Amino acid sequence: MGPRASARDTHEPHRRGSVPRRAAPAAATVDEPPSRPGVPVSDTTTVSAAVAAELEQHASHVFALMGNGNAWFLDAVVRRGAMRVTAVRHEAATVAAADACFRAGGGLAIATTTYGPGYTNALTSLAEAAQARVPLVLVVGDQPTTGPRPWDVDQAAIAAAVGVETIVVGTGDARAAARRAAQAALVERRPVVLALPYDLAHRPAEEETGDVATAERAPVPPFIAIDAEQLAGVAALLDAAERPLLLAGRGAHLAGAAEPLRALAARLGARTASSALGSGVFAADHRHLGISGGFASERAAAAIEQADAVLVVGAGLNQFQTRFGDAFAPAARIVQVDVLDAATNPRVDELVRGDARLVADALLALLGDGDARGDEGWAAAGLGDVTGIHFEREAGEPAAPDGRLDPRSLFHALERILPDDRVVVSDGGHFIGWAPTHLTIADPERLLMVGTAFQTIGLGFPSAVGAAAARPDDTLVLVSGDGGALMALADLDSVARTVRRGVVVIVNDAAYGAEIHQYAVRGVAEQPMLIDQVDFAALGRAVGAEGAVIETLADLAQLEAWLASGAEGVFVADCRVSQQVVAPYMLEIVEAATRAAAR
Repeated sequence: MGPRASARDTHEPHRRGSVPRRAAPAAATVDEPPSRPGVPVSDTTTVSAAVAAELEQHASHVFALMGNGNAWFLDAVVRRGAMRVTAVRHEAATVAAADACFRAGGGLAIATTTYGPGYTNALTSLAEAAQARVPLVLVVGDQPTTGPRPWDVDQAAIAAAVGVETIVVGTGDARAAARRAAQAALVERRPVVLALPYDLAHRPAEEETGDVATAERAPVPPFIAIDAEQLAGVAALLDAAERPLLLAGRGAHLAGAAEPLRALAARLGARTASSALGSGVFAADHRHLGISGGFASERAAAAIEQADAVLVVGAGLNQFQTRFGDAFAPAARIVQVDVLDAATNPRVDELVRGDARLVADALLALLGDGDARGDEGWAAAGLGDVTGIHFEREAGEPAAPDGRLDPRSLFHALERILPDDRVVVSDGGHFIGWAPTHLTIADPERLLMVGTAFQTIGLGFPSAVGAAAARPDDTLVLVSGDGGALMALADLDSVARTVRRGVVVIVNDAAYGAEIHQYAVRGVAEQPMLIDQVDFAALGRAVGAEGAVIETLADLAQLEAWLASGAEGVFVADCRVSQQVVAPYMLEIVEAATRAAAR
């Protein structure tokens, strides 16, 4: 028996099916283990209970898979009742769900796994959280203080390899260590591993000195002084520009900068754009161009290239946001606002270090309370009113030449069918561009793309679990490809168990589409890129969801009827799409790769 099996198999949580769904209580969910004779009740005197007592001051959710190394911690969390525990089926899902919970507005979330194989299973989603700068705490079992066992690995070294700090808990500093982990995660916007040595987890905690239990817990971000002279120059640059553009990312939303940035755009007569994850920072009014980069509509991309001054706030300017360097005119002046020490793209001409909201407020003050500038510069370029430009997309055909669904017409139909209260979660793959470009997104917390920072797929199902935990009253919409869905299939069960009301859209092209369109077209052997046709609707029904295979647009009537019925639960729409329709952003990737190979 492996080191996880005995603890993992102790109970089977409630499963959906013919049994009616029970309402989840305010604290622990239906996945909490029942009281068992002979198992002592955790209290505040153990190391695990002390850790739980501190973390509950900062977080409300724990995403968990139980094993030997974290059994006592989870016991303490459940019995204390202050944090809601959601069980998932794979360790990668613990971190991905916690990550998504934060991104959807749920605040700091806690993930927990056992040691060894449980910990290494979570590494991909931990690397994603690190690269995306997501604040979360991963509580893990660890080797005993007496030294490693045959199955132990150097977990701290593994975490360091993906840029994550490990804090090891002791009997004399359990609560203080947990507090340091939570504060570091929140203040510095990064994941932290909190390690519980196996032999200490249920040992009595020593009394801690100082003000650990009573000190003020609100995190204080590091202060960054804004260069007033530099900012005055930026204000003058924007004011003098004929066609200024404001581009906002998710960082602007997190800083609360949406309101001053909208006011700044009005004051300057600027056009606005966002990163995909910043969708909703700007209102979809006559100034808004939509998403910058490969997800832009053709006319919006041409408009972005007309800007002569670009203020980038809280966006990383990665290769996709900049269309591999082609998004902006060569002569455009690019100013980036961020708290980082250096610009994130060589195309940036000037970095303004500072909090996004403070910088936006200061620029407004420098520009004064005068009348808003008109749109003359943009109007002269034929872009005075760009209302709806981001939705100027090819509608596609009802069916592609091979008879399968055209994904463009599919997502046009889904825009009409899906409820307005949607929270869209997207896995990674070729299809990743369809949802952000065809579905209306109300604010940045309603579009989650967990996996894009680390360029991974297979985190869609667990991300849906975390998003639904943060926003239980909204309709969860998960968009995944067949490859990523099969990779994360264990947590289709988690989605069916935990999502109050959700739609799973499987963009099923029977292939790893991104590889088909990048490599098969260049002569690479296609056979490893193909996937035998899978019936995801049947898989959904097997875990208690509703489901239907969608082969024509008319088949979407089944999804419409389910939504209209007001039913709760999950509907899996297995949409059989064509491999022959290539997303525009993918064509840009192929073109960039071809250019690079020719150099």
